[in-house]
Amino acid sequence: MAFLNMEQHTWAFTFGILGNIISLMVFLSPLPTFYRVYRKKSTEGFQSTPYVVTLFSCMLWIYYALLKSGAELLITINGVGCVIETAYIAMYLAYAPKAARVLTAKMLLGLNVGLFGLVALGTMLLSKGSLRVQVLGWINVAVALSVFAAPLSIMRLVIRTKSVEFMPFSLSFFLVLSAVIWFAYGALKKDVFVAVPNVLGFVFGVAQMALYMAYRNKKPAAAVAMVHQEEKLPEHVKEAAGAKAAAAPAVAVHEGGRASCGAEVHPIDVLRAPDAAASPAEAVAVVIDAEPTKCGAPAAAADALMMKPDTAIAVEA
Repeated sequence: MAFLNMEQHTWAFTFGILGNIISLMVFLSPLPTFYRVYRKKSTEGFQSTPYVVTLFSCMLWIYYALLKSGAELLITINGVGCVIETAYIAMYLAYAPKAARVLTAKMLLGLNVGLFGLVALGTMLLSKGSLRVQVLGWINVAVALSVFAAPLSIMRLVIRTKSVEFMPFSLSFFLVLSAVIWFAYGALKKDVFVAVPNVLGFVFGVAQMALYMAYRNKKPAAAVAMVHQEEKLPEHVKEAAGAKAAAAPAVAVHEGGRASCGAEVHPIDVLRAPDAAASPAEAVAVVIDAEPTKCGAPAAAADALMMKPDTAIAVEA
């Protein structure tokens, strides 16, 4: 019996080490994104929410592992995760536009300081011993399930755009592998709070991989590609474009559906001379707009837009 318990602990330790390695690779997967952010000095519209939520989840798991005996491997990987996610958030705050920085700071204060403080204070004051571990365990399960369900929005984007750019196969593969390993670790340790959320993580990971295989060779349509490109625009670019469009004056539309704004070049109207037989070379008068029309002004009458007869240009037909 003692041998079986020792063997079980050996397997649990093995899966825990493997889980640490795989989870570290998952934590490091956004490195290319943040290298591009550092190189371009811009976040390019990427959101900080996943990193703030992941940091919150790591903090909760560390708190849980400190209360539960024999969970040192949870402390190691989530401690490393806290350091990595903090570095990501710091870089995001350094290069994000002002509105995104303010939103990220609010999320950090509300989630990682306010809500985590309430959870820690509540569990310490309202529960003791094993009950405190169970309460915190179920809180961790709820947070883990929300983190695993987050890729649903990415899956919806893949279906709508028929593009897998936002859902790399390697990340989905490592998420599935991580879920399998941590489920085995939780089962061997008889820790339901570790095992249960990884079942959902496995299901969503397999669904992402299947979606990737279905859309990997499909090219988005032109209209969808334009929407796709718009979604990738940085937030500050979108705001500037919106402000510029709002500040632009209205465009006057002339007869025939032509829009005139400022120094727009208008089509040339050709007027034939009334007496065509008067000259072997047919006289043609080319009439140009005398002045550019101002945007927002009512369309002028056709006679007002014509040059005076003495300023018409005569050309040989």
